[in-house]
Amino acid sequence: MIVYDGTKEDFLKSVENDTIALEIKKNIYTKMHRNTAKSEFRSWENSLEYMYKVLNDSNIPDNAGIAIEYNIPQTSKRVDFIISGYDAQLNSNVMIIELKQWDQIEAVMGEDALVETYIANGRRKVVHPSYQAWSYSMLIKDYNQAVQDGGIHLLPCAYLHNYRRSSKDDPLDSTQYEEYLRDAPAFTRGEVVKFREFIKKNIHSGDNKELLLAIDNGRIRPSKSLQNSISRMLKGNREFIMIDEQKVVYEEIMAVSQKCLEDGIKRTVIVQGGPGTGKTVVAVNLLAELTGRGQVAHYVSKNSAPRKVYLKKLKGEIRKSSVDNMFKSSGIYTEAGDGAVHTILVDEAHRLNEKSGMFQNQGENQIKEIIHAAVCSVFFIDESQRVTIKDIGSVQEIEKWAEHEGAEVIYRELKSQFRCDGSDGYLAWLDDVLEIHESANYDMEDINYDIRICDTPDEVRNIIIEKNAASNHARILAGYCWDWIKQGKNNSTVHDIKIGDFEMSWNLGNTTTYAIDETSVNEIGCIHTSQGLEFDYVGVIIGDDMRYENGRIVTDFTKRAKTDQSLKGIKKLGVSP
Repeated sequence: MIVYDGTKEDFLKSVENDTIALEIKKNIYTKMHRNTAKSEFRSWENSLEYMYKVLNDSNIPDNAGIAIEYNIPQTSKRVDFIISGYDAQLNSNVMIIELKQWDQIEAVMGEDALVETYIANGRRKVVHPSYQAWSYSMLIKDYNQAVQDGGIHLLPCAYLHNYRRSSKDDPLDSTQYEEYLRDAPAFTRGEVVKFREFIKKNIHSGDNKELLLAIDNGRIRPSKSLQNSISRMLKGNREFIMIDEQKVVYEEIMAVSQKCLEDGIKRTVIVQGGPGTGKTVVAVNLLAELTGRGQVAHYVSKNSAPRKVYLKKLKGEIRKSSVDNMFKSSGIYTEAGDGAVHTILVDEAHRLNEKSGMFQNQGENQIKEIIHAAVCSVFFIDESQRVTIKDIGSVQEIEKWAEHEGAEVIYRELKSQFRCDGSDGYLAWLDDVLEIHESANYDMEDINYDIRICDTPDEVRNIIIEKNAASNHARILAGYCWDWIKQGKNNSTVHDIKIGDFEMSWNLGNTTTYAIDETSVNEIGCIHTSQGLEFDYVGVIIGDDMRYENGRIVTDFTKRAKTDQSLKGIKKLGVSP
């Protein structure tokens, strides 16, 4: 959906009359029933004045199409600015422009396509503007039939009109971003003429916004190249081979999803399964097969670690792939239309939140919004694995919102444990020893599983380093009993956890793929970087929040570090330590 559309001539007149931001605000309310924040209104006024300066050239055709705030179907993402027309060879060109008001940037080492800048009253990691423009163009190309069949070329770029580029070694141009800058050049303050030349090279004659309207009305379907890409990545990848009841549940969900498309009835599938039952394996296989059958399918998780790790396992050494756009955050459906996506596959559904956004102030309820956005929604859930006060994922909550959205609920279960040497016994023993609930497995007899109690953290580290040498599948984890040193969050030489002479970095912020990085064995991870992921060996350093006293296991949340936000608000719930 395009919020504002017109020709270059229309746009220039609106800016000259100081009405462009008012027109956009009015259209957003009319088309999306949403009020506009003052900050967003000011950003339009600011950025669009700069685009006026760029476009105010007689050699850029007056009848070139202009679109502002194009809402990409199936998402709440919006393209800032679009120009459409034809080049000198009459090729159909549409320029995707990402506008930024940033005036400073720092490169983020060790994380693909991320930079750090000052937004929303603080320094935060965000995607590089060239990557953002490129990913938006690929999302449109991969799912818009008008683009696929009409031979429309999408040309992404970014314009940082407040940012002054250094003559050399500018962080915006760091080597790690070269691949994205090549496909989506970034223009900065003082480069108006350069930006104009780029536009004039690709927009030689106008189209009277015909290309924009073709895209806006284009049917949504996955492209053949996207179908082939994910199918090729999955084929022969042993990480994603399904066995036994995984295959059974997979086939049952496939049938439900296809039926939803045939009869138009919403359905919600709840798949319950404990650790290691293969929930993610089933979800990723469904993603590939449904896409191959022409469906728009998304893999969703609230936590970024499962998305990033499984995506990297699929892609291997491929850095840049449109498959990235199939892996979504759970908070992107706040403005999605009813049934906008054919099938949404939600992994780690127990980690879903009520609100979305950086400050947890967007949307109403992530479960409601996912069911609303999907024709078929599938929730893979283990209620025992909720971690923070804000985690709302439960079978009851899913049932409530499915009823609200008029969705039929279907239940499936994955029982067999494929982790822990194929044994349910280990988890039953763990439940018993931690006094979660009593079970018959009160000892380790007949359980082929290696568990050791170590006297020192150094001993834990030595064992894990030794075990990791075989296949990079061993890690050290710890809870939130030590303060996270903010100044050293990306520095492995800064040690958060100190126990006697033992020191290690904990929960570093310079990677989203801790579970599979080659150097991660030298650092300590946490629940957020490991939940839902696979290891052969894990060394756990237990802090004072869990103790053995007087023959009982004692959990004490008051011993958690003051930097821990996961249990914020627990005292208001009347919970005692």
